[in-house]
Amino acid sequence: MKFYKPLILFIAICFSMVSCRVVKLDSIEILTFEQKLENLFPNAEITKIESKDHFVQDFQLVLNQPLDHKNIAAGTFKHYVYISHHSEKSPTVLVTEGYNAVPHTYELSKILKSNQVQVEYRFYGKSKPDSIPWNFLKNDLAVEDYHQLVTKMKELYTQKWISTGISKGGETVLIYKSKYPYDMDVAVAYVAPLINTQEDERTQNHIETIGTEECRDKIRQFQRLVLEQRVVVLDEIMQYASDNNRFFTELSIDEALEYAVLEFPFSFWQWGGNCNEIPTKNDTSKRFFDYLNSIVGIDFYNDATYLELLPSYYQHWTELGYYGFDITPVIDLLKVVHHPTNVRFAPKNVDLTYNPNYIKEVRDFVENRGNKIIYIYGELDTWSACSPTIKPHVNALKMVLKGGSHKTRIADFPEEDQQLIYDKLQTWLGYNVTIYPLQ
Repeated sequence: MKFYKPLILFIAICFSMVSCRVVKLDSIEILTFEQKLENLFPNAEITKIESKDHFVQDFQLVLNQPLDHKNIAAGTFKHYVYISHHSEKSPTVLVTEGYNAVPHTYELSKILKSNQVQVEYRFYGKSKPDSIPWNFLKNDLAVEDYHQLVTKMKELYTQKWISTGISKGGETVLIYKSKYPYDMDVAVAYVAPLINTQEDERTQNHIETIGTEECRDKIRQFQRLVLEQRVVVLDEIMQYASDNNRFFTELSIDEALEYAVLEFPFSFWQWGGNCNEIPTKNDTSKRFFDYLNSIVGIDFYNDATYLELLPSYYQHWTELGYYGFDITPVIDLLKVVHHPTNVRFAPKNVDLTYNPNYIKEVRDFVENRGNKIIYIYGELDTWSACSPTIKPHVNALKMVLKGGSHKTRIADFPEEDQQLIYDKLQTWLGYNVTIYPLQ
């Protein structure tokens, strides 16, 4: 038996050796994040750019975006997107810009230490064709830009998605949410108006009731003082234009001055003006101009800005709505602008037919069904008059900062209010997502 055991073991080992084969495994190709982007967007121009804050890689994407996603034959335009990468295991913040995009880290991206996808609005900034096809500058088409992009990006970023935007960009957040409610896990809209008409009266009601009567009277007196000192203030504007290479041919300097004066009350409250700083009759014409310029900005009416903002006024006048002007305080001092209207700044010879139902449908959605949305507003901001009124049954959070302006951010709130926002984000996003309170 002692002889047979080793023999059996020897035979077993021999059979085992014969039956074994060397199996060659296919090599696993590990792609870099940039390579994954290239695979996902094979026709895009992808350029690496400087990284900041917690991001490890940043890229500029230039997409050949369809003018009409339902009719590819209509053509394309160059659409700029900025991707700031932290980790594929992190949440992702989608920034819906309302205008052009300047790459920077948004507040919400810092709070979540997330990835960030920042999208320039179609036909603004670098994403503007040489000749704008106005009929393709519609909010639904812009929303489709986001939806298609997000659908692709979710192949890379599979964790939670949060949309955010400021002002018109915040309004875009709400429009996008109403059209594609399930694209985002949470939405955070900053100082976002939902405007009822082409000249929403609620903004004027806000101007006539916010602050003290004394302050409102100082605003009206300042408007009058500027126009009473028209000649010397115009000299200041001309000197400013000369020093800063500004040109006023789309609007004359006289027209720019009168529109700036009419705009002043809106901008004063929008940007949280200080009543104690409003010039009085004892101040100089230079002080009048400097203060008017600091609140309204005479650059707003120079040729470059006028042309840059044509898409904005087209959108306001056809779908988004806007506000009007009150000429009562200075009606006897106006020489050029007798019937002020923001349509003055919209493109000429273009169909500006207004769709009164567009924003009403968005408002109906967010007020009645807009769950998991955080709204950030400033009390003084004129645009806060156009904020939605959220119904009690809707799972949303609206925060209004006392004394806050259009510049209001989460960081401006007291710590206990910030904590309310963090707690809501945590509940909605789940405890797999880490919240990093702002310092």
